[in-house]
Amino acid sequence: MHVYTKFTECRYLGLDVKTLGRRRMRLDIISNKKYLDVKKETGELFILEKMDREFLCISKTATTCFIKTEVILENPVRIFNIEIEIVDINDNAPHFRRDSIHLDISESTAAGERFSLSNAVDPDIGSNSIKTYHLSESEHFDIEIQTGRDGSKFADLILKKALDREEQALHNLILTALDGGVPARSGTASIIVRVLDTNDNAPQFDKDSYTINLTENAPIGNLVVKLNATDKDEGSNSEIIYSYSLYTSEKTQQTFSLNHENGEIRVKEMINYEDFRIYDMEIIATDKAVNSLSGKCKVKILVTDMNDNHPEISIKSLSSPVKEDIPVNTVIAVVSVSDKDSGENGQVDINISDHLPFALKESSDNYYELIVSEPLDREKMPEYDITITVTDRGNPSLSDNETITVELLDVNDNVPQFPQTFYTIPVMENNPPGALLSSLTAIDPDLHENQYLVYFIIEKEIVNISMSMLFSINPENGNLYALKTFDYEIEKEFLFHIEARDSGVPPLSSNVTVHIIIMDQNDNTPVIVSPWRAHGSVVEEKIPRSTDKGTLIAKVIAIDSDSVHNSRITYQFLQNTDATLFSLDQYNGEIRTMRMFSYRDSRHQRLVVIAKDNGEPALSATVTIKLSTVETALKTYADMTEVPLEYDIFSDLNLYLVIGLGSVSFLLLITILVTIVLKCQKPKPSKAAPPSRNSVISERNSTIADSTLVSNDAYWYSLFLAETRKGKLVVRQPVPKGSRYIVSSIPRSTGLTETSDSAASTLQTVKKCQNMTSLLL
Repeated sequence: MHVYTKFTECRYLGLDVKTLGRRRMRLDIISNKKYLDVKKETGELFILEKMDREFLCISKTATTCFIKTEVILENPVRIFNIEIEIVDINDNAPHFRRDSIHLDISESTAAGERFSLSNAVDPDIGSNSIKTYHLSESEHFDIEIQTGRDGSKFADLILKKALDREEQALHNLILTALDGGVPARSGTASIIVRVLDTNDNAPQFDKDSYTINLTENAPIGNLVVKLNATDKDEGSNSEIIYSYSLYTSEKTQQTFSLNHENGEIRVKEMINYEDFRIYDMEIIATDKAVNSLSGKCKVKILVTDMNDNHPEISIKSLSSPVKEDIPVNTVIAVVSVSDKDSGENGQVDINISDHLPFALKESSDNYYELIVSEPLDREKMPEYDITITVTDRGNPSLSDNETITVELLDVNDNVPQFPQTFYTIPVMENNPPGALLSSLTAIDPDLHENQYLVYFIIEKEIVNISMSMLFSINPENGNLYALKTFDYEIEKEFLFHIEARDSGVPPLSSNVTVHIIIMDQNDNTPVIVSPWRAHGSVVEEKIPRSTDKGTLIAKVIAIDSDSVHNSRITYQFLQNTDATLFSLDQYNGEIRTMRMFSYRDSRHQRLVVIAKDNGEPALSATVTIKLSTVETALKTYADMTEVPLEYDIFSDLNLYLVIGLGSVSFLLLITILVTIVLKCQKPKPSKAAPPSRNSVISERNSTIADSTLVSNDAYWYSLFLAETRKGKLVVRQPVPKGSRYIVSSIPRSTGLTETSDSAASTLQTVKKCQNMTSLLL
């Protein structure tokens, strides 16, 4: 049998709980005999000991608390299971685990900050447990009640107004916890808030300013004043150090000492009324906090005059450095003069240094303005030392002076200047590309960026070629380089401009003319143009054995396309079969006989002539002339082709033929003459040279004309005729506006078949040569 009943905890002892039966039977309780018993006669279940629900049911999570017991009935035997629910009553008051709660809160903590508090506990449950908290009245704090997941209540302390340790360093609060029983029970705890100091108070002096009278010549170490500053903070935040501010002059700091610990100001050196009457100082009191705060006070020390009479000068303001283009009448300094004496001893006169572009202008009593009286030029004088002298009117007078140094700042007022306005730079031909030609350095007397120069070539085109493709200049130092190899025979000179520009604002620049002259180098070998060689370098000539002494045998002519000096040609025999037979003019290349041929002389003579130029080292060309002597019968043929034009071509020849060949029949003479005429009209094919082989050109852009040679050699300046087997070689005067010389080869048939007047024939030949060369000119 199961029986359920309930009663509130802490019922009085002996209280009847349940009547199990009225019959007379034997009852006995089996379990929980400590708290319950049963009257066997009446069957009443009663309490033996006071019951405490909080003791019997420790867990606060359980909403009910039961005591279970079993009662046995003997006759008949029956067992009753009895559950007794113990109902909670508000028999426990809330209490805190600690009676006092200590909190340290910095005074710099912002309002709204939250602090956790220890919550109160109440063993009762339900409505008898803690219901709310109350905080004692405070303008700085409040609480906010929170509910946990298990339904428990706890409070957070809220800072609702910022703290100030200097106003209240400690806050005592009472926190009360109330349960929900009837009547309600409560428990309290003390909250002690200690406000932590922050360095939020600057030191303060007793007074903001002090005025102290001090007699001059006061003894060194004499106490002038003891300053006192206080700080409302505590600890290191309230410890104070005294010091001079930056607004305290060096003079004041030298004259008075300041004790950094106690604020005492004492005389440090002798005080002179005439030197200084008023000492203004600013004293700073600084606390020793990490983020220190400071307070200030001003101290004015008035020196009482005893006796002195030195004038005094003081620079109140100074503008230095100043720009060199500063306008005239601009004020660059303000000076004051004074004399601490009285009467005439205190009246002063002021001057500055002589012969300087500055002047003093009085602006007010004892104040003068130093102005610019003349234009300034830094390049002439970069700095001025201006000595200002003040003299009193005492007897004897005393004076004082002050020197002002005025430094001039550079402005970009100078154009870069080259040492020369025109540079002529000789450059040897065949120069290596990239060779340094010259260093064209300009000078700019300005400073810094106004002096930094950049060089560049002013662009110019020559025959569609840009100057920048021929030359390069280093923009930093003006070094001029050639970008290509030059050939004197092609390019003889260049003319262009180089500009130097500074880096000022605005920039200034100047340019210089550069004349590049290509110098000739002996890089061209002489070319032998006469006697003409159709193939190879051997020339075969035939001469009569009856040739007279001094007869012109051949003329060697060589030309060289180098300049005048390097093209000077000299001729020498490199090989001569008989040195006694032929001579060679080293200047004109004429080979003449030195004597007549004898029967001992070989019929074949070999002459090797070398034509050498005047260069260093010299270059040369050679020609080999093979001479074959023929009998007198051939003399007529030879003389018809090689007699100089100055004489009648056939007059002397007929004379020799008549004397030498008197016995020859008229028929043979006619046959020989006919043969000679045919030879003159139609040269042998094997001996004729191609027209193109008969032309040489030695200057660029010249027109190649058949049988015409253009040469620069001034050696052939004079007009002359050279006799050769192939014809006449004419060297003419220079062409107009140039230094070229025309050498033309006149065919053998031109004018040589005529037997009339030799002078007319010569003129006709020259005229034909001029007509041939007129196309080139």
